Amino acid sequence: MDIDSHSDDEIKQIYSLKNVAVIGMSKHPEKAAHFVPKYLAENGYNITPVNPTADNIMGKKCYHSVTEIPDSIDIVDVFRPSDQVLPIVEEAIKKNPKVIWLQEGIHNSDAEALARKAGIKVIFNRCMLAEHRRLFGS
Repeated sequence: MDIDSHSDDEIKQIYSLKNVAVIGMSKHPEKAAHFVPKYLAENGYNITPVNPTADNIMGKKCYHSVTEIPDSIDIVDVFRPSDQVLPIVEEAIKKNPKVIWLQEGIHNSDAEALARKAGIKVIFNRCMLAEHRRLFGS
C-alpha cells in the first residue's frame, strides 16, 4: 500500500494543528487506537475521542460521532478499517476539518477524493505517532 504524496515539511505543518478528533479511539491501552492518541495528548494535542461504545476514554468525554463534537476540529484521525472510511469522511466533512488522517494500513480512494473535493488535506497509511517521532524526534 502506498502513502500519500505529502512532503515532510507539509506533514510538519499539519502537526501545528492541535485539535484532533480520534475516530475509533479504543478503551484498551494495548491497542494503537488508544496509545497513539495518548502519545499525542502527552505531546500537547487536544484529543477528542469518538467511539459509540464508550462514554469516557482517558478521562475525556467520548462522542458517538464526530458531528456531536461541539468544538472545532483541525484533524480527524481515523482508526477504522478502509471499507468503513467513506461514511466517516462524509460525516467528518460537516465539521470542516483541515485534515483527515487515515492511520497506517488505511486507504480508501473514494473517501479521500471526496475529502479533497471539500478542500480537506488527506493523509493515508501513516501513523501519527510514528510520523511525529520521525519528524520531531520525541
